[in-house]
Amino acid sequence: MFVLDTRLQQDTLWLGDFPLCSLLLMNDAQYPWFILVPRRDDVSELFQLSADDQLQLWQETTGLAEVLKDCFAADKMNVATLGNMVSQLHMHVIVRRRNDVSWPAPVWGRHPAQAYTAEQLAALNARLRMVLTEDFCFVES
Repeated sequence: MFVLDTRLQQDTLWLGDFPLCSLLLMNDAQYPWFILVPRRDDVSELFQLSADDQLQLWQETTGLAEVLKDCFAADKMNVATLGNMVSQLHMHVIVRRRNDVSWPAPVWGRHPAQAYTAEQLAALNARLRMVLTEDFCFVES
C-alpha cells in the first residue's frame, strides 16, 4: 500500500493524481513549486521503477513542466530528483523567474517558507484545474 512520506505530508498540499503520480504543491507561496510522487511502494530511486513507470514518470514530469512554464511565465524550469532529505522517490518541478527571491540560486533552504493564503491557493487551484484537466487527465480524488 502506497504511503506518502511524512515530511512530504507536512510540507505540501495534495492537488490530485495523474495516472502514476500524486501531484503535490510545496506550501511556499514564494515559488510555484510542485512535486510528483509515483504511487509505488518502497521506491527511492528512478531505476527501481519498471520501464513503463519510468516512461510514465517522465511524461508526467515533462508535460507538467511545459504547462507550468507557459502558465506562470517561467524564465527557467527546475526539474530534479534529489532525495537527500526525503528518500521516497519524488520529482521537483519548480517554476523559476528572474525576480523570485532566490534567483539564480536553488530554492530549498534559502528562505523560510511562506504558506499560501486561502485566497492564493484558491486562485492557483483554479488556474491549474483549467490547464491540467484539458491537457493531462488530471483527476481529483
